[in-house]
Amino acid sequence: MKLDELTKTSGEWLRGSGPETDIVISSRIRLARNLARFPFPNRANSSTRTEITDLLSGHLKDLERDNPLYVWNIGALEEVDRQLLVERQLISRDLAEKEGARAVALSYEENVSVMINEEDHLRIQVLNSGFSLDECWDAINTLDDQIEEKVTYAFNEQFGYLTACPTNVGTGIRASVMLHLPALVLTKEIQKVFQALQKINLTVRGLYGEGSQAMGDFYQISTQITLGLSEQQLIKKLQEVIPSIIEWERRARKALVTANREALHDQISRAYGILQSAQTISSEETMHLLSSVRMGINLDLVHELEIPTVNELFIHTQPAHLQKIHGEKLESADRNIARATYLRERLAEANGEAE
Repeated sequence: MKLDELTKTSGEWLRGSGPETDIVISSRIRLARNLARFPFPNRANSSTRTEITDLLSGHLKDLERDNPLYVWNIGALEEVDRQLLVERQLISRDLAEKEGARAVALSYEENVSVMINEEDHLRIQVLNSGFSLDECWDAINTLDDQIEEKVTYAFNEQFGYLTACPTNVGTGIRASVMLHLPALVLTKEIQKVFQALQKINLTVRGLYGEGSQAMGDFYQISTQITLGLSEQQLIKKLQEVIPSIIEWERRARKALVTANREALHDQISRAYGILQSAQTISSEETMHLLSSVRMGINLDLVHELEIPTVNELFIHTQPAHLQKIHGEKLESADRNIARATYLRERLAEANGEAE
């Protein structure tokens, strides 16, 4: 597995398959785990962190799986490669930016990611396209059991799994669903969603998790509680809420079309036109315009493109991907020009045209 190969695909989270993919981009379950007899990463010295990284890297490579895990030494990667993994939702910004021994184990399909020495010794993640939390749970539960056969987790009979952050103590689970909610943003109803979720102890984050912005109208709806409820109970709670948000977004889309189909079609067509003709364009504007086009495809207002193509553009126009595709470091202004060129060429190709 080579990192350069990742620039040729859109990754699991934007594959565009699975249930409810007009609105649900992906489902993710993450487990926080720590090893017994070792201090948490933020308390461990350099040699201990190296020992933990080497130990876990060896075990993850040796797991008997149909889809083996490939281990990458994060500290040995160039900055652009670390950022590439962040953009693909495979590692956190924290793991990319911190110092010391750390690694990530990835499946070739990009649906499994195991971070080593992030906030905890292990952050196990399974990510699937569409609304598929049950499938994520089955996969991550099996992987967790495989790892536990090789190591001893820090576990307390009263409190459950012990973690560096007290909010993760217990099951150590975070379940989340990434949604595309452009109509709720346009109708200014998105704040009502936030307020409703807050009342039932669910949180809303941006595209890249905690502390990030909701670029491209992407929102991650996540569980917060890990103590006092079982993993299945927490997942079920999320499964019960997401369909309501999906229906809310669909009603908002229908209302936009009913109120003024021509105006909406014009807005989406203008967004598409800018993407096809811009000579320079920022990442933020690209995400915003692609969001409109993606909604337009799902509303049957754009016929020349397919969802997988738009999903691919969402990720390939991000800074690190763009630089990897070009094979060189690009300053911000140069990236904006390169991004516009890439968009024009890819959209012309999708339409069967030559630029």
